[in-house]
Amino acid sequence: MKKFLFITTLILLVGVSNAQTIKGDWSGNINAQGQEIPLIFHFSGEDDQLSATMDSPSQGANGIPVEKVTYNDNELKLSLMSGQISYVAQVKGETMEGTFSQGGAEIPLELSKGEIKKPGNTSLPSSEEELQALADKETGNYKYSVSDYFAKPASSSFQLSPNGTFMSYREKDEKLKNHVYVKNIETNEVKRVITEGEELVRGYGWANDNRLIYVMDKGGNEDYHLFAVNVDGTNEKELTPYDGVKVNILASLKEDKDHMIISMNKNNPQVFDPYKINIVSGELEQLYENTDLTNPITGYEFDKDGKLRGFSKLKDGINSEIYYSVEPGDYKLMKTINWDDTFSILSFDYATEYPHDAYVISNLTSDKAEIYLYDLAKDQAIKKLFSNDNYDASSISISRKRNWELDYYSYEGEKYQIIPVSKYYKKLHKRLQKEFPDYEFNLVGKTDDESQYLIYVTSDRLYGKYFSYDVDKDEIKLLFDLMPQLKEADMAEMRPISFMSRDGIQLHGYITLPKQALKGKKVPVIVNPHGGPQGIRDSWGFNPEAQLFASRGYATLHVNFRISGGYGKEFFRSGFKQIGRKAMDDVEDGLKYVIEKGWVDKDKVAIYGGSHGGYDVLRGLTKTPDLYTCGVDYVGVSNLFTFMETIPPYWAPYLPMLKAIWYDPDVAEERKIMEEVSPVYHIDKIKKPLFVVQGANDPRVNIDESDQIVQALRKRDIEVPYMVKYDEGHGFAKEENRMDLYEAMMGFFAEHLK
Repeated sequence: MKKFLFITTLILLVGVSNAQTIKGDWSGNINAQGQEIPLIFHFSGEDDQLSATMDSPSQGANGIPVEKVTYNDNELKLSLMSGQISYVAQVKGETMEGTFSQGGAEIPLELSKGEIKKPGNTSLPSSEEELQALADKETGNYKYSVSDYFAKPASSSFQLSPNGTFMSYREKDEKLKNHVYVKNIETNEVKRVITEGEELVRGYGWANDNRLIYVMDKGGNEDYHLFAVNVDGTNEKELTPYDGVKVNILASLKEDKDHMIISMNKNNPQVFDPYKINIVSGELEQLYENTDLTNPITGYEFDKDGKLRGFSKLKDGINSEIYYSVEPGDYKLMKTINWDDTFSILSFDYATEYPHDAYVISNLTSDKAEIYLYDLAKDQAIKKLFSNDNYDASSISISRKRNWELDYYSYEGEKYQIIPVSKYYKKLHKRLQKEFPDYEFNLVGKTDDESQYLIYVTSDRLYGKYFSYDVDKDEIKLLFDLMPQLKEADMAEMRPISFMSRDGIQLHGYITLPKQALKGKKVPVIVNPHGGPQGIRDSWGFNPEAQLFASRGYATLHVNFRISGGYGKEFFRSGFKQIGRKAMDDVEDGLKYVIEKGWVDKDKVAIYGGSHGGYDVLRGLTKTPDLYTCGVDYVGVSNLFTFMETIPPYWAPYLPMLKAIWYDPDVAEERKIMEEVSPVYHIDKIKKPLFVVQGANDPRVNIDESDQIVQALRKRDIEVPYMVKYDEGHGFAKEENRMDLYEAMMGFFAEHLK
């Protein structure tokens, strides 16, 4: 079917003889090429004025405006998509029967009237009044409000156009919508080019000097669609109008300004094929077929000219096969590695005429990931370029203008580190170090001629500031302070910590201490395990949650437990089959460390986390029920069995990998462990207050995970506050929802930690 163009609801003037008969929600299914597609029509309003929209939920298309609707003598007629779609039906009480027409095809469609079922058990979430009462439990007089930390900046996401003529940025309006504006740097003329409606613009960027791209999904379902618009706001177009299809951006093409490389699961929801797409017309050219569902391609390697040079395949779900083409189009197996090993191309070396030299990051011969210059044709390293004894190498930066000169390496230790290489970058880095001592600075944008840079400056106490740097003038100017209301002197320090686990593994993390703790007072602490869990880590920098907690007198503990990323593959692998067990022990050992340091009160310990961190909350309250005072579970897993059964279709090829990281229910011994570490089977051990938070459209952690835990607790007559947002997915992205979350959370902590 053609894509149903998503726009916000349109109020329509229609001729109606009996609007009250139609008013409400009507749903049914059409059969298109053997596929049942649900449709929902919403009619609202009074008498001669109705709001009419259509949803196609399975295709991620909601709020489609009905452009014309009439209802006379029990006959309903409507049309939308400029007449491409129409429906004519006879209304018979609570049903209507008619014909749905699109593109010349006529399909029978019967609709029934009734309230549309929302995801999950709608009887479980707490009422708005109950959640407001929870939020009202925080009664202190504080210098900074929740909104000071979590309101989106008035302006953000600054970007330079490639030629430096324009600067784009996002600006928030009074309705909390973050539109994208473009400013002509010479004339100062400003124009809005992307308007954010009910659905959030999840990201945007410059495709070339004259055109921007952006992505949106529906209600957090992560089925991203790609859009483009001219710099003056004209010729706005949805480039990927495909229902139920997710887009990934693989490569921009500096050498081909009207095209980019994307991937989509358009042909099969489980796997992604690469396409070259025209960003003006939307014309597609499929570049390769990903047809082996048993051993699918999981990554593609394109060069600067958009040529597919190689790809990696998932072999039996647990190994990676790396293919490379020495001769164009002839892809041959280069090497097979374990899925948890690292070997990936950072960039081809365009500074040499030899086409097969590349910069790669690899840990095949070491514990830590290292950076090499590599001959892909011979499958051998030419030279090791960079490594660190304690941490994985991260990335490189190369200058297109200066004949692809290598500028720097980077890695993340206690803080993010840059190692300058080129003479040019050493000079630039030294200049910025002098300007921004004791801060982290990142070059987040530059013009193609490298005459202008955008610099983002931050620290553990500074949310962030944007600066411009004019190289010829050697002039640095402040563009925007993202959070001017938060004064650095009032913010808390995030301090790196290091300690030994109970079984002798060196662990790292961070403690954020409020001022009371620095004066010797033992303060309540919020333990905040990170999500993932595999390959993710907590980092030094400004953390709005930790700063909010510190402003209320709470410390925040972050532990990079085993299986976290950045510390080498031995540390990573030590967490396999240990989620909820030794990985949880590491979190407890971090808590023990900060208690022994005398910083925190052992009798006032909360645990809060999202995703895997939410699982850790539930696991902590069942594994060590006396350790914590209370917990906040945010989109967390409660049942390892149902979690694995409800993964998105494009995760299916990775299920063996998921089982290798977590546990395999088909192995009797591991199934027993899954029961042991699944909190839903140990509800009787939860005896401390719990607050549960969930996005209804979450494709990763299904709402059933939260429903299960809430329902089980309430069967034991334990009241648990439960916040569900029906326009969110895996975490809350809308500002108003984030405010509700943190205000309720702070009321919950005030009730149980003060």
